[in-house]
Amino acid sequence: MERWPALELASTIRHDGDGGVADDLATAEDVTRWIRAQDDLLPAHIRAGELTADDTLRQGIIELRGAVRALFARAVSPAPPSPADARHLMPADKALAHLNAAAARELVAPQLDWPRDGTPAARFLTAQSDPHIGVLATLARAAVDFLSGPQREQLRACTAPRCVRYFVKSHGRQEWCKASCGNRARAARHYKRHRVTPGLPGAD
Repeated sequence: MERWPALELASTIRHDGDGGVADDLATAEDVTRWIRAQDDLLPAHIRAGELTADDTLRQGIIELRGAVRALFARAVSPAPPSPADARHLMPADKALAHLNAAAARELVAPQLDWPRDGTPAARFLTAQSDPHIGVLATLARAAVDFLSGPQREQLRACTAPRCVRYFVKSHGRQEWCKASCGNRARAARHYKRHRVTPGLPGAD
């Protein structure tokens, strides 16, 4: 299944398995683990596998995530957004400005690297010496690419009970982000259809 950095960032808010919402970026150590886990999705100049987050970077990524989730909510409208933050979403115009400002914090120029006896490949040249700014800018640009690309039309908020994830619809009838959410949704529908109404024949 294809992965997108912007969707991975939005998905760091998730159902905790106990009726609440968990934050995978709750501490700087959590952010470090998450960034390193995205090493295969981020460009090589970021060196995600070597990066260590601090509280300033954590706050920056949390704010960027808020902007991304607000724009995801706009993308899925008029369908309802994720219930995790539906009541306190960043206004869409503020989210857009925040995303664009973050994306502009690092200027990157693609360079062609073509060894005489090798295969041509792209590398990135940046004058930015702070890797934390590079991470924020890279994640913001990934969100720009995602929201301006064809996958935006397939973005959905999972409708399974208690789920708070967004996902990219991969086939025509897909309603949920994963199979376990589908099972939970079907079980909830079955229970609702067969629940006995108090006061009617058959009720206790």
